[in-house]
Amino acid sequence: MKTITKEITESALVDGANVLRIWWSVILPLCRPALAAMATLLFTFMFNDFFWALILLKSGDKRPITSALNNLHGAFFTNYNLLAAGSMLAAVPPIIVFIALQKHFVRGLTLGATKG
Repeated sequence: MKTITKEITESALVDGANVLRIWWSVILPLCRPALAAMATLLFTFMFNDFFWALILLKSGDKRPITSALNNLHGAFFTNYNLLAAGSMLAAVPPIIVFIALQKHFVRGLTLGATKG
């Protein structure tokens, strides 16, 4: 937000917008790509919270899917087909979130551009 030029906010102030309106109508749309990137990364990190679940949770029914996938490894045999299918299911929600927020990345490349 510090990189947004003061001319943009000053022009909104000259047009009669108050501070909340400037934040809602000018600054927030310019910050939307950064917020979308942060939301995507945070969702992926929280969804794949592997190590916390291994340390804090003892029962397997409350663990996240990535920790549950770790339990599919056996001592002498690992069913790789089941492990691959579970990994694909674990990868679907972050991909859906990324696809849903992808338009904000492209929009941000052209939205904040000024002539000069």
